[in-house]
Amino acid sequence: MKPVVVMTQTSNIQSDLVEIVHKPFIQIQSLEFDTQLLHYNYDWLIFSSKNAVRLFYQYLDHINVKSIAAIGSKTARLCEELGINVDFIPSDYSQEGLLKELKVNQQTILIPSSAKARPKLQQELAKNNDVTKIDLYRPIAHHENIQDVIQLIKTNQVDALTFSSSSAVRYYFNENIPPNFNDYYAIGAQTAHTIKQYGYSPKIAKQQTLEALINKIVESRNL
Repeated sequence: MKPVVVMTQTSNIQSDLVEIVHKPFIQIQSLEFDTQLLHYNYDWLIFSSKNAVRLFYQYLDHINVKSIAAIGSKTARLCEELGINVDFIPSDYSQEGLLKELKVNQQTILIPSSAKARPKLQQELAKNNDVTKIDLYRPIAHHENIQDVIQLIKTNQVDALTFSSSSAVRYYFNENIPPNFNDYYAIGAQTAHTIKQYGYSPKIAKQQTLEALINKIVESRNL
């Protein structure tokens, strides 16, 4: 019998190796921002999530930007589907990967992203560049899905619970979760670190992709 894996991020991924249950723990709430920021010229526009791409797409015709960077293969793929030309994708799908690989200095940079996004990207780039961050949206908890998953865990219907963001981790662990469940899997060191703060030891995918996460789950169960 295939292991049942709950994906807590928005995704359409399927697999022959596991049975996937899609239950996003995060809903997106759009935010208003100062549209005057669209009237400047930018050397770089950086997309760090698919949500940022979807919400900012309507404004692309209103800005003058030379180059676009995308963090993550899924983010870059959505850009491609929408006809957005991406000039740079870091091999390490993280803020740290972009900071290590994209060498920019004295550039104007626009980062439309979540109001809850980790500040490291903005802070590090701002040391040598003129950086503007737009708070496009904020994540809020999807309480119904979280409660559905907790009930599935209580009735032993979940073999692995996956996370790809610290926000989803916090929303889940702040509920009345089953204390004896410990089959947590994480994409990215930051997400794993957040889980560890709640006293659990997640398994981590070698690459920051859902495919790698599924392989890690199968590998762990075969040990």
